[in-house]
Amino acid sequence: EVQLVESGGDSVQPGGSLELSCVASGFTFSIYVMGWVRQAPGKGLEWVSTIAAGGEVAKYADSVKGRFTISRDDAKSTLYLRLTNLKPEDTAMYFCATSLSAYFITSPDFYYRGQGTQVTVSS
Repeated sequence: EVQLVESGGDSVQPGGSLELSCVASGFTFSIYVMGWVRQAPGKGLEWVSTIAAGGEVAKYADSVKGRFTISRDDAKSTLYLRLTNLKPEDTAMYFCATSLSAYFITSPDFYYRGQGTQVTVSS
């Protein structure tokens, strides 16, 4: 059974930073593309970032480029998202995601998602 468990969400002030983590189990983490998507209150899912197997290729949505960094630790089956210079519009539930595929997805259409971790940016 695929399990994705996110953590690290919090309430922060604009300009602040956070690191989100996602522990994966139930599949061979190292061989699959992984990603992060988010959902703001009252809005649809938004793709945030994707990282290839091996971690050498990563892509970001324009809205987060230069502020967020995706990474993975295959030995720990853990995906990370470092969020810096946070803005109120980054407020959302953040989900770790995978489709158990080598296909590099740059949309929110991943097949599996975790339960999410809440990030709130407010002064």
